[in-house]
Amino acid sequence: MEKIIITIGRQFGSGGREIGKKLAEKFGISYYDKELLQLAAKESGLCSELFEKADEKTSGSFLQALAMGFSMNGAIYQPNDYFTDATLFQVQSDVIRKLGTEKSCVIVGRCADYILQDEKNCTNIFIHSCLSDRIRRIQDSMSISEKEALELIRKTDKTRASYYNYYTDKTWGAAMSYHLCIDSSILGADETVEIIHTFICKRLNSCPEQ
Repeated sequence: MEKIIITIGRQFGSGGREIGKKLAEKFGISYYDKELLQLAAKESGLCSELFEKADEKTSGSFLQALAMGFSMNGAIYQPNDYFTDATLFQVQSDVIRKLGTEKSCVIVGRCADYILQDEKNCTNIFIHSCLSDRIRRIQDSMSISEKEALELIRKTDKTRASYYNYYTDKTWGAAMSYHLCIDSSILGADETVEIIHTFICKRLNSCPEQ
């Protein structure tokens, strides 16, 4: 089987993470979401809290390194050095490029579609869903009120869009930014996975045996 890379952009509460995990299982490949933060921390020598704070956000704030001095790309950094969100994004981008070069995988969020745009076998998916389903999913998973779920959805989507639009030359959620956009509320997670799986196999003209 040729290398298969799947990137997933998603509205908050659309089930993108669940769909991503199931796609990884179906193709028998690795899955990365929050795991990328740990890899970026390990690669750079910075503590993971820095990446978690800046994860899919463009606050414009300066973050101070908490670790002892370390080396990255030939440069030596000391504890009093400050790191912009853009610097942390670059470290994370390098990790994503390394993964895309080395192995088949599913990567959720973090502008992976843009970062891996030169990988020929990379398929970019965007998962969206009707608002009522998203509210219900967030309420079930977080045990919060409908009002709280709606506010969290609006805030998170706005943050993700700002992050994506800031670091790429594309528009978050716009059809032209992806190979396939799909509404997970129509058929549910499992059938959505089947549709995406079929689409990728046809697009790449290659599919592993089930």
